[in-house]
Amino acid sequence: MDETEMDDVVTVGQRLREAREAKGMSVEDIAAQTRIPTRHLSSLEESDWDKLPAATYSIGFAKNYAGAIGLDRTEIGEQLRAEMGGARPSYAHPEVYEAADPARTMPKGLVFGALGVLLIVVLAFTWLNDRSLEPEEAIAQTENVSAPATPTANAVVPAPLPVAGQPVALTATDAVWIEIKDGATILKQGEMARGERYEVPANAVAPLLTTGKPEALSVTVGVQQAPAVGEAGRTVSGVSLKAADLMRQGATAPGTAAPAANSPVQPPAPAGNTAAR
Repeated sequence: MDETEMDDVVTVGQRLREAREAKGMSVEDIAAQTRIPTRHLSSLEESDWDKLPAATYSIGFAKNYAGAIGLDRTEIGEQLRAEMGGARPSYAHPEVYEAADPARTMPKGLVFGALGVLLIVVLAFTWLNDRSLEPEEAIAQTENVSAPATPTANAVVPAPLPVAGQPVALTATDAVWIEIKDGATILKQGEMARGERYEVPANAVAPLLTTGKPEALSVTVGVQQAPAVGEAGRTVSGVSLKAADLMRQGATAPGTAAPAANSPVQPPAPAGNTAAR
């Protein structure tokens, strides 16, 4: 194929972009539908392989992109594999290790002797630490036996900090895709990088969170750490991000949304009615 024929070849990125524009869709629309970060979609359209992950993931992204705009997934995947194979060759870089000089190594006897001394020191410290804790444990057990089961009248129970009006913030502890809606309004949608922080707008009426990786989110209400928003590895949807809902005791069950603050709670049925049934 001469240079003129190569210039006439339409790349995968050009085909994806032209098909998207023909449907009147934006990159953000494709990202919302496929859950692929917009930066990866833009890199696919621009054939910028250096900004894309491994070829396997990139080809999967391209296939999902093609499916969203009505192109042949298999054809797009095969063409991209051919393009990336020519643009991103892999090279093996064997590691070279310097040969050790026997004259510079420590004698085995000295090494084993040092390890033995270290083990003895660790055991001695452990034994002394256990001995020092025995009187304190005995006193604590005696106090537990003689102390009444109910708290004393003078006991002070710290009150929880008020959460009304406190800002709610989400910090990603790992790369994670999230969507936050307030009614029909999308407040945040896309992938958060590790360490990225997002604060829920104070004027949000009923913000709800959806994510497939709740364990990668750290949620705070003011200066307080909120409970986990869901069970690790399970997609959560409709999790209330209102301060009161996040901090309410037992409000956040794994994999479910926190109930709204004004949601009615049904009282338990009386024992007599249950028996009558």
